Amino acid sequence: MDKIIQIKNLTKQYKDLKAIDNLTMEVRKEEILGLLGPNGSGKSTTINCILSLLNFEQGEIKIFGKEMKPDSYDIKAKIGMVFQEVAVLEELTVQENMDYFCGLYIKDKKTRQQYINEAIELVGLEEFRKFYPKQLSGGLLRRLNIACGIAHKPELIFLDEPTVAVDPQSRNHILDGIQKLRDRGATIVYTTHYMEEVEIICDRVIILDKGKVLASGTTDELKELAKIEEKITVEVNNLQPQYLEKIKKFESVDKVEYHGNILLITYQKGKNNMLDLMDYLKKENIKYNKIYSERPTLNDVFLELTGKELRD
Repeated sequence: MDKIIQIKNLTKQYKDLKAIDNLTMEVRKEEILGLLGPNGSGKSTTINCILSLLNFEQGEIKIFGKEMKPDSYDIKAKIGMVFQEVAVLEELTVQENMDYFCGLYIKDKKTRQQYINEAIELVGLEEFRKFYPKQLSGGLLRRLNIACGIAHKPELIFLDEPTVAVDPQSRNHILDGIQKLRDRGATIVYTTHYMEEVEIICDRVIILDKGKVLASGTTDELKELAKIEEKITVEVNNLQPQYLEKIKKFESVDKVEYHGNILLITYQKGKNNMLDLMDYLKKENIKYNKIYSERPTLNDVFLELTGKELRD
């Protein structure tokens, strides 16, 4: 079975608002799927419907090839959910928290201890087993939150913004751990506001808005959807308006912006743009500090498709 989640023609409505509009999508075995969308796009509603936490008007949801229902406890036992809000027990230590949550699924003590040890190692909490949650930093607390959600070795894992407001070390631990989970056979649905994380760990991406799939594919495939081919950034002081107007008329230029001594030029085609611009600046005796070129990013594609910043 290569499709872990199958959604067909899913519709969820709140009075006059269609939160999910005839949605069809799939999640494949042993992939990290990035589920992206601005606030109100339908991400959370879709996940809650998948988990059978919400009723829906029409459509079909299958997990592991079986129809998902509120009483599908055999399916739910194979799922791990890590919510954005930290949900651990303050009166228990790291070790005790993990024993409690893992014990909801794994009754054999020896097996449970093995799973807990592996989860603690995965998120890098070996030195904090006897710490209480209030003694942990924000990053360590999020690692504990993840460990509690995946300690029972679920085959399907939902991770909702697991790196929000964490330190770089914890973020690296978390991202590395997510990839290891995938490599060990887990299928992961990942939501985040950080595009760089998506590019690092996601095998495939689905962009939602208004309850519909706007685009899906690998990050490279999605970048091919961008209307621009190249962005050139120049650090230049006091650039006069007449020069901006001239640059706007260059061949293939899509847009020119100049704010705070930073000139940003986007091009529809990407051939010789840097050389042409440098030649022009030299000809006009315009001094600049830095100049660099970059290809379209996933964030550029997201903005083009939704018209919104990911955090909107």
